[in-house]
Amino acid sequence: MLTSIAVILLSGLLLGSIFSKMRLPSLLGMVVVGMILSPYAFNLIDPAILNISADLRQIALVIILTRAGLSLNISDLKKAGRPALLMCFVPACAEIIGVTLLAPNLLGVTVLDAAIIGSVIAAVSPAVIVPRMIKLIDEGYGKKHSIPQLLLAGASVDDVFVIVIFTALTSLASTGTVSAFSFLQIPISIITGVITGAFTGSALIIFF
Repeated sequence: MLTSIAVILLSGLLLGSIFSKMRLPSLLGMVVVGMILSPYAFNLIDPAILNISADLRQIALVIILTRAGLSLNISDLKKAGRPALLMCFVPACAEIIGVTLLAPNLLGVTVLDAAIIGSVIAAVSPAVIVPRMIKLIDEGYGKKHSIPQLLLAGASVDDVFVIVIFTALTSLASTGTVSAFSFLQIPISIITGVITGAFTGSALIIFF
């Protein structure tokens, strides 16, 4: 397992560096490495890694979103105001509705399948958004209107929103029923996340 982790990290960093020198996103190089090492290509990854891949993805998401949170400034978010709130769900809703309307005729799928596809497409990638927005913040771009901070906050909440929608739709597809509580999880997840984060942050400030 350790050898597989070393191969993944070193290969990803190497190809990411090569892509950066080619003026391409380094993340693209890492994606290519993942495709090459996967069981569907050269199968160079220890099966034990694949067994814990879901946990590794969750750890990676937590780290990325924590980094995003540490880069946000409350005063900048207050300055952004209503647009920051709308960024959390309006783009995702527009994409889901658009795919739901177009996919049945273009792809020959059912309306429910189209909605599920739309919820997948609507999800933003924190691995792409967060590093880029942090770089813009460090370089001082968009400072006047807090654009990078707005996108960071929007991307973080957008993920929660889309994941709950996707879960509800897949539940409807598999069982034929959907619980109203699934949609209540959206505000509950956001509010509890904010409260927990504020409490934990305050405790850490006092402790350190």
